[in-house]
Amino acid sequence: MKKLVIIPTYNEIENVGKIIPAVLALPEGYDILIIDDGSPDGTAAAVGALQGEYEGRLHLLERSGKLGLGTAYLTGFKWGLEQGYDYIFEMDADFSHAPADLARLLAACTEGGADMAIGSRYCNGVSVVNWPIGRILISYFASVYVRKVLGFRIFDSTAGFLCYSRRVLETIDLDKVEMKGYGFQIEMKYTASQLGFRIAEVPVIFVNRKEGTSKMSGGIFGEAFWGVIRLRFRKFSARR
Repeated sequence: MKKLVIIPTYNEIENVGKIIPAVLALPEGYDILIIDDGSPDGTAAAVGALQGEYEGRLHLLERSGKLGLGTAYLTGFKWGLEQGYDYIFEMDADFSHAPADLARLLAACTEGGADMAIGSRYCNGVSVVNWPIGRILISYFASVYVRKVLGFRIFDSTAGFLCYSRRVLETIDLDKVEMKGYGFQIEMKYTASQLGFRIAEVPVIFVNRKEGTSKMSGGIFGEAFWGVIRLRFRKFSARR
């Protein structure tokens, strides 16, 4: 059973040298794909320097310029499918997602029967540490907005800590995913739901980054707001 953790990066030099060994030391035997969007701080070079130490397990794709979180994951999904991975994960580089929780997401799929598992901040109240209250409110009520507009029963539709079974990513037409920023997370979950896949929410504690800076912007939220409305009227069909 091959497992791939995709970690997009942009200026994560403070974190990338720590998150890689933390994930690769886990007993479940994950591989990592770093997708770096031309970080000027040397993130890609730091990853490259570690590849010899983790030969065959640490992979790097470099892109020129900031092309968006969604496009990074879509690139990673296609690469992972081509390489024959059975489970593909989304994860941040900054330790806001605990590496040990990867096993719980995997178990929700392999033992619990889910096709997609979400590391959820909101399925058991609000489980966020050290985020500014304004950021928490925006994130929480974004998921409330999604539930109201789409009739979607997921508590944390904007979560970025996930496990996908291969079958989900083979079925979704990745070339037709429209949203590239914050809304990408919503679109992927809602599309999977509309195609009949079982989605499980696994409660996790989200911890705000200690090093580096957030990549969120106002435009990302605007895309998600209008994109959710468009999703309400879209028809979904399986690629396979």
